[in-house]
Amino acid sequence: MMEVLSPNIERTFDQCAELLRDLTFPTVAAWKQEHPGAKVIGYFPVYAPSEIIHACGMLPVALHGAGDGLELQHADARFGSFICSIVKSTLELAMTDRLAQMDGLLFSTICDSARNLAWVIKRNQPGIYVDFLHLPHNPNGTASHHFLVSEYRRLIGHLEELSGNKVTDEALRNSIAIYNENRRLLSRLYDFRMEHPERLRTWELYVLMRAGNFVPVETHNEWLRGVLEELPGRSGKKRDAIRVVVEGSFCEQPPLDLIKVMEEAGCTIADDDFILGRRWFNADIPVEGDPLMNMAESYQDRSVYSSVRHDFRNPRHKQLLEKVKHAKAQAVVFLTAKFCEPACFDYVLFKKELEAAKIPHLPLEFEEKAYTFDRFRMEVETFVESLLFE
Repeated sequence: MMEVLSPNIERTFDQCAELLRDLTFPTVAAWKQEHPGAKVIGYFPVYAPSEIIHACGMLPVALHGAGDGLELQHADARFGSFICSIVKSTLELAMTDRLAQMDGLLFSTICDSARNLAWVIKRNQPGIYVDFLHLPHNPNGTASHHFLVSEYRRLIGHLEELSGNKVTDEALRNSIAIYNENRRLLSRLYDFRMEHPERLRTWELYVLMRAGNFVPVETHNEWLRGVLEELPGRSGKKRDAIRVVVEGSFCEQPPLDLIKVMEEAGCTIADDDFILGRRWFNADIPVEGDPLMNMAESYQDRSVYSSVRHDFRNPRHKQLLEKVKHAKAQAVVFLTAKFCEPACFDYVLFKKELEAAKIPHLPLEFEEKAYTFDRFRMEVETFVESLLFE
């Protein structure tokens, strides 16, 4: 397993980028070899209770599709042309046995496409354990908390049967504490990037964060601490650019080269919603007390806003405006996956609020399998110049 990254920080980011492109999941294979009999659970974004999987002695692995590394030969025959790329490429991974190292797959309430993906995989791959976590939509009152706790308990029962391990409250509290640390470390990196974007580019932060989807959280915490120690001594050159918030990439992820193109074209990305599941909570999950109730209450009351989670107490459009203000951003770039219904629906609301607040925005639509970005570069450069030289 890639336990130790290069002491050279540039090489560190390159190693993480290489890991994202490898569809053989080498770190997962290494982990299973080091832990004979241990199980791996692959989960579809955006949110998954990784703490529960970890407490069961399993390795949680996030599945973010296949990017441009896989030609679709089976998925197009099972999903319509209007379905987003991540759903199709994840199915293709399963249909071509590239998820053979996963002992189970977990899906949750994101959208209709993700919901159907769970059962399409189950039908076409009957030998693999597939589960679906039902998440509450109404945050008002305590009924949702108790419902989610019951879902957590149901999931635990299935994972205990699959793994042969018993999940105790002590194990859950330990896992919660470890994941709390992971989120705090990522938050520190985001704060550093916001204050010193010339020392930590967004594509570097992105690959470092996403690489954590394929290794134990303890290993990822070591990586994050190591990078945080090195960053203060890193130099960087400031340039003419506009500060932007990137919104809409909470599930399907944009190609890495597209993120680089945005930065090269004059965008300093001050905040974003990339790999949102790894930063799902805006405060620590309490460790003391009932761990499952603490997790349920945190999901309902301490989650970041997202187009796949509805909380009428804190409207998403208002939270976007607060994010823009906090990041001292001059504009918003909507980087939305093609056919992503939650993101497209929310764009209508966000657009109205941004226009009322006189905040410029640029809508861009991508597919994870894209490999040419000349059009994106031109659009971003034009947008940047219109703000720099107005």
